[in-house]
Amino acid sequence: MEYKNKTRVTEFILLGFQNEKGVELLLFVVFFLMYVTSLIGNTMIIILVCVDYRLHSPMYFFVANLSFLEVTITSTVVPKMLVNTFSLRKVISFSGCLTQSFFYFLLGSTEFFILAVMSFDRYVAICNPLRYTIIMNKQTCLLLLLGSYVGAFLVMFPSSILTAPLPFCGPNVINHFFCDSAPVLKLVCADISLAELADFISSAVLLLGSLLLTGVSYTYIVITILRIPSVQGRQKAFSTCISHITVVTLYYGSSIFIYVRPKKGNVMDVNKFATVLNTIVTPMLNPFIYSLRNEKVKESLRNIFNIYMGRITNLKSQK
Repeated sequence: MEYKNKTRVTEFILLGFQNEKGVELLLFVVFFLMYVTSLIGNTMIIILVCVDYRLHSPMYFFVANLSFLEVTITSTVVPKMLVNTFSLRKVISFSGCLTQSFFYFLLGSTEFFILAVMSFDRYVAICNPLRYTIIMNKQTCLLLLLGSYVGAFLVMFPSSILTAPLPFCGPNVINHFFCDSAPVLKLVCADISLAELADFISSAVLLLGSLLLTGVSYTYIVITILRIPSVQGRQKAFSTCISHITVVTLYYGSSIFIYVRPKKGNVMDVNKFATVLNTIVTPMLNPFIYSLRNEKVKESLRNIFNIYMGRITNLKSQK
């Protein structure tokens, strides 16, 4: 074939946001602060769930795993984006690009399965409260977590298999700040119709399928809540779901906009900012969403803070 005689690409150039230096400096500061806030907040959630026995329940188990995924997803994209902001050559190696893309989509796909599992957890807690501890036991939670990772791998496997052997002969400029699938496929010097179709189908199955499961769970939840006779009881039941609903809305809204809608015209600049929402903003907000509206988490934070301050006071008194 003709492409076999062409030079293979060994590295890609990430265009990023293509702004003036002053604007790029502002973006660097903003994204760096958001990234650090995300790391600290999500790590704190993980630590709280691990050390506080009051948070040893299925809901917080999945919240901690969601926080772990937030840390890993942002860390696959943001550090390289920050480094490239001030680099003269905004490059990423061929293997580094494929590796970044693989882990970004694997971890991101797992996140959507976890969100669906969390909606099932809320369904059992509200619709079958007497059987909650029996259904959502430790073994079930571990199986659901494992199933989320396996399911994510199986969903993205066909498109990965079709994309990996495709030839990249040049050009090597990616109109994005990371190796997203659509701009990478545009650089392939061969027919990509099958790979694009597989990419679209896997995205649709993942996003719309998990959203359907979440929607069914919340349909039963709403029906059950409306049957509660007291207004206070309905508010209490609904308050346990509001954090999860907020996160689901942020994730699914931006992801469906990027990966499932038909591609018309030049939409890359819009997709970049939608990806920022999905990759940086939402992971930063998650700890606040799950902690500021949750009395148990706030109480756990206060206890750890008091213990820490007590130890500092003791050390000062000993001196």
